[in-house]
Order: sequence, then C-alpha cells, then structure tokens
Amino acid sequence: MEQKVAGILSQLVALASEVNRGGMSRYGINTAKAFGVPNSILHPMARKIGKSHALALALWSTGWREARILACHVDDKKQVTKAQALDWARDFDSWEIVDHAVKLFVEAGLFHELLPAFVTSNGEFKKRAAFSMMASAAVHLKKEPDQTFLDCLPMIKAAAGDDRNFVKKAVNWALRQIGKRALSLHGPALSLAGELAASDTKAERWIGKDAAKELSDPKTFVMIGQKKTPKNKRKLLAQATDSLSTIR
Repeated sequence: MEQKVAGILSQLVALASEVNRGGMSRYGINTAKAFGVPNSILHPMARKIGKSHALALALWSTGWREARILACHVDDKKQVTKAQALDWARDFDSWEIVDHAVKLFVEAGLFHELLPAFVTSNGEFKKRAAFSMMASAAVHLKKEPDQTFLDCLPMIKAAAGDDRNFVKKAVNWALRQIGKRALSLHGPALSLAGELAASDTKAERWIGKDAAKELSDPKTFVMIGQKKTPKNKRKLLAQATDSLSTIR
C-alpha cells in the first residue's frame, strides 16, 4: 500500500502547477498542501485507479488536497462507516474537500446518521458539510421521501443567518436543490426563500433572493418536468412570479 501511495504521489508531483495553485486560491480552495492538479485530471485518474477502501484511507492520511480528492472517488461506498466519516470531517479545511467527501457519505447511505452531527457543529467546514450533504442528497437519493427534505427546511432557516462565506453558500445551495427536486418541494422551498429575502439580516437576504430567483425561473419548472400536472405547474409558476416581484 505504501508503494501504491508513493506512486500516486509521484504522478501528482509530475503534474504539479504553481499557476493552477494560484488559480485555486482565488476560488477559496485551501492550497497550503496542494500540487495544483485540476479535477479534470484527478477524476480520470481515479477511474483508472479503481475502487479500494484501503487505498482511500491511505491517500486521505497523506493530507494532500489531490490525494484526498482521489480518496473520495476511489473509496468503496459499501465500506465507508460513520466513524470514518466523522474522522475525515475532523480534517475538513477547504470547501472543495467537503463537497467531494459528503457526496461519498451520501452515496454510502450515511445521510441521516451524519446530518445531526454536522448541522450542530460550530466549525465552518463541518457546518458546510451539513448543507452540502442536503444538496447532494436532494440530487442523488432518488428514492428518499419528500418528508426528508421538508424536514431540512427548518435547519436551513436556522442556519441562514450564518454569514460565514462557505456556510452561507452551502445553505443557499441546499435550498435551491431541494426546491428543484420536485413540485411538492418547490412551493415550501420558494416560500422559505421569500421569507429569507425579506429579512433584515444580510446573509438571510442574500440566500433568499438568490434562491427565489432560480426557483422562480420558468426553466426550473421545465427541469422538474412534471408534464402530467400542467395546470398545477402554471399555478405554481404564477405564484413564483408574484413572489419574486414582491421580493424585488
């Protein structure tokens, strides 16, 4: 395993780019321990490496940005545990790593187990993990009941006043993804967006306005694709348009 990890790190060293590191930094990515290898290269590399839980753990332990992204892609979701997820979460130091890791956690079926721990955390990146997980779950957990996401809305409302950049953006992301998941979730999500948009708190107002703008877009209804309920769709679109006009 040590040889495998050393070989992968050697490849990353050969691909290192100071120019890319600078560009990543401008996007808020922590590059203190990064080679500057873009995801467009890391993703095919992960596919070539294949799935290996042991290798994922070893790559994560190196602390390198690229190795940790690879770890998230090569890990076997069937072997990922809550204990592992919480252990990795202690190392969260960049929004990018958070978003890669929580997608793995969601695919591993750990959404319900991890959400309470993340949503009550005070750390910026662990807090982000809660809402990044909501966004990922809204997209990838196709069989999850609507009630799961309705239950997320009070958590979104409670965290919307957190003006830390990486939390605020994840809260907004979660609200938008939940609202776009289904027509049954669109109305409650848009209603919350309108409530937040009318707030006197800067973070809440930004989250609400940005979410309401996307959820009110006719393209959102096309994306949801509920062709069997055209009358209901037109009614919701009218309500969305009225809501956005009020917010503006």
